[in-house]
Amino acid sequence: MDLKDIIKYLKEYDGPEIKIMEVCGTHTASIFKSGIRSVISGRIRLISGPGCPVCVTPTAYIDKCMEYALKPGHVLLTFGDMMKVPGTSGSLSLIKGDGARVELMYSPSEVIAKAKAAPDTTYVIAAVGFETTVPTYALVMEEAIAAGLSNIKLLTALKTIVPPLDWICGTEPDIGGFICPGHVSVIVGSQVYEALAEKYHKPFVVAGFEPEQILAVIYDIVRQIGGQTGEVHNLYSNVVRTEGNVKARNIIDKYFSPGPAMWRGLGIIPDSGLYIRGEFQGFDAGSFGLDRDAELNEACRCGEVIIGRADPSECPMFGTACTPQEPYGPCMVSSEGACGIWYKNRGGII
Repeated sequence: MDLKDIIKYLKEYDGPEIKIMEVCGTHTASIFKSGIRSVISGRIRLISGPGCPVCVTPTAYIDKCMEYALKPGHVLLTFGDMMKVPGTSGSLSLIKGDGARVELMYSPSEVIAKAKAAPDTTYVIAAVGFETTVPTYALVMEEAIAAGLSNIKLLTALKTIVPPLDWICGTEPDIGGFICPGHVSVIVGSQVYEALAEKYHKPFVVAGFEPEQILAVIYDIVRQIGGQTGEVHNLYSNVVRTEGNVKARNIIDKYFSPGPAMWRGLGIIPDSGLYIRGEFQGFDAGSFGLDRDAELNEACRCGEVIIGRADPSECPMFGTACTPQEPYGPCMVSSEGACGIWYKNRGGII
């Protein structure tokens, strides 16, 4: 079926209401940018999921980052989207003005040259992300070992995507199907969703990021639901393999092992975090037990947004008490956060 026929089918769909979760924030951004919501039936509802690692990072982790940034002889390295995430009191952006040593990084590998140049300084990497970025942190440890560097630490908030999807399927049964994250799937492969599809009888379809690819995935999911099937389909097969990137998965397994992790808005999910293995614990900056989360204002609906129970525009703080300039909840901070994406495209919200 060509694109024109797919759009016609989705526009004219008049069956039972269907909720489809796009797990990845990059998919959410592409859906808005391309205006996909305006060309499909109102009975097909696209909702955002927990695919923004910054958004699901608990307050205790942010507090620990700030603690290191203020600690003498230490420098915290972080990506820019972590700077404004609120901790218990303040953020990295705010304390930097008070003399905290926070440096932005474009790649974690930058730490090697920094650590060599300043051996008396301990560099702590704020290692936040899903399987997509974990191999990079593993390679940092491998390079540090080869170079004999002992002044590099990782404070990890690394997570895996399948356990929260299992959690969401069990708690939000009205979600009909899932647009699986493209970048994560490059690493883990399409096969990791097969157990979920079989367990919950729901379609899990791997998508690229072009509008045509996303529309094809939505069509596939709607057709599967209509036919009462729930299968894993890979519509991004030119990039995503069934088994994923075996080399990347092997280096992840070499340096990291799974354990329970706190997801802001979801709680603690077993085996959803990745922690540095015992034999490499010298690199760990105290990543275990960072599971405390601050009580958000009752009006803040970040927790519901993350699991698709509410759209960002349904939050009373959206665009008023919570904006990208002065974010209250984590979903407004990151470029992959649903609230930030909705705010940026608010003129086109349907």
